[in-house]
Amino acid sequence: MFINQSEILNNHILQVALPVFEGPLDLLFYLIKQNKIDIYDIPIALITKQYLAYLDIMKELDINIASEFLLMASTLIYIKSKMLLPKPEQQDDEDDPRQELVDQLIEYQQFKEASKALKERYNVWSKAYPRKTSNEEEFSIQELSIFDLLTAIKKIFDKPAPKIYIPQETVRVEEKIEEILNVLNLKKSVVFDELFNPGVTKLEIIVTFLALLELLRLKIVKAYQEKPFGGILINMEDNNESRSYI
Repeated sequence: MFINQSEILNNHILQVALPVFEGPLDLLFYLIKQNKIDIYDIPIALITKQYLAYLDIMKELDINIASEFLLMASTLIYIKSKMLLPKPEQQDDEDDPRQELVDQLIEYQQFKEASKALKERYNVWSKAYPRKTSNEEEFSIQELSIFDLLTAIKKIFDKPAPKIYIPQETVRVEEKIEEILNVLNLKKSVVFDELFNPGVTKLEIIVTFLALLELLRLKIVKAYQEKPFGGILINMEDNNESRSYI
């Protein structure tokens, strides 16, 4: 199945943005599930360390970090520091410093579950009364969280790079879009890691990641996992032949 790259690149101004980027509580839930942690007994030191690591990845990728992410970071650091303080003997029954955060997570989870139920009901009724689609569709990664993508890109960053001199380079998002589409025109499916050549530079990693996000936003490709926290697979969208990219 062949995609006309020039049609995409000539008619679409690249502007990578994540208008419905998950919030800090979504990241906390992701880390809790990933580590198989009891929400009522959160190891705050571990979660704080991992949370800050994800913020560092966002900064590396030049993703605009909303103020609520930074506020949550300061909250976690505060809770961690409070738990490290020795407790006076007469205050053994003092409230757990994590309790307010736990209550917030539980309340948020209830809203998310209610929202999911409403969305499922909407999907059922939308099939009975379909509506027209537009080019301004909501950014959505099928069966994949943005944090799964950040986890995958973190693994690429963590791979040891060859210690050789590399001259200053210019890598364009448009070029990486073309490369990704060329690969997918030859192969039905590609593993996320295969998008990155051995010894790839940090700049090329970032630009490739942004190119993939743009293709996902346009719904030209889809990304999914066969199991939770598993490897990420990239496929062409089934309806891309009849889709307009303007």
